[in-house]
Amino acid sequence: MRTKLFRAGLLAFFVAGVCPPVPAQTNLYVSPEGSNQFKTVQEAINAVPQNTSPTNPCLIHVGPGSYNELLHVQREKRFVHLVGEDAEKTLLTYNLNAKMPGPDGKPIGTFRTPSTIIDADDFTAEHLTFENSAGPVGQALALRVDGDHVVFRQCRFLGWQDTILLNRGRQYFEGCYIAGHVDFIFGGATAFFEKCHIHCLTNGYITAASTPQEQPFGFVFSNCRITGESPGVRTYLGRPWRAFSSVTFLNTEMSGVVQPAGWNNWRDPAREKTARYAEFNSTGPGADTKARVSWARQLTPEEAKAITAQRVLAGVDGWNPTR
Repeated sequence: MRTKLFRAGLLAFFVAGVCPPVPAQTNLYVSPEGSNQFKTVQEAINAVPQNTSPTNPCLIHVGPGSYNELLHVQREKRFVHLVGEDAEKTLLTYNLNAKMPGPDGKPIGTFRTPSTIIDADDFTAEHLTFENSAGPVGQALALRVDGDHVVFRQCRFLGWQDTILLNRGRQYFEGCYIAGHVDFIFGGATAFFEKCHIHCLTNGYITAASTPQEQPFGFVFSNCRITGESPGVRTYLGRPWRAFSSVTFLNTEMSGVVQPAGWNNWRDPAREKTARYAEFNSTGPGADTKARVSWARQLTPEEAKAITAQRVLAGVDGWNPTR
């Protein structure tokens, strides 16, 4: 009822031709046609108040539609919840790619292509699609995350090469759909993927972790499934972007898209001695361990049981996104 009254009040303001001020509360509303408080998502992010906290987060409600804009959740914008109604109907998209010329005429490179950048800690997104629509033109990020305590639930991530860069911090993905081609989940962060759908668009590599040596976990996929765009698609589970790359697949359903060898050394045999790749209880045509590379591990039941979201993401502060 409060939400309906709030929206009715906003509509009255717009009908009267008056732009309402940001209300002294923690709910902000966005719709692409301008019928709500904000027309763009970035305007709402910029309006997040400075008094957010764990008990007073800012909820940005994103109405259905396509938002063609570059998004940046700045470092100081903590405790923001970006919430859509339906991921398939709520699209956050842009189309930069690494080969595009910058102001100096030179290619902008991979790390200046994200459609959305999350620099803030304690960020949550639900029921949204994050996309880079550049297509098959090389590196083009849909998302870059540098924040800690970042959660994505029931979201979609669409791209081609380098769809998601998890650069640092800890992230939790639950019930998400992630599509790409080469290295489309990459970076040095610690991330746990629970019941996610990983979809391979053509031949390539799912992960390219750059996990620091001292970091016990990189990317962990639990109860996920891996599919391909067509029967002929073949992919590796990962290749080491840095020497101590850490990736684990637990109880994951693997279609025939997964290469029998499973893992690739990125043309560097020395990384076979340092990369930390493991599986447990994989199922499906792509899960046969007979042809797996000898330098990847098959975990014991005891080892696998100990790898939970709570343990992987706890850090020194005991963070538990499933609580």
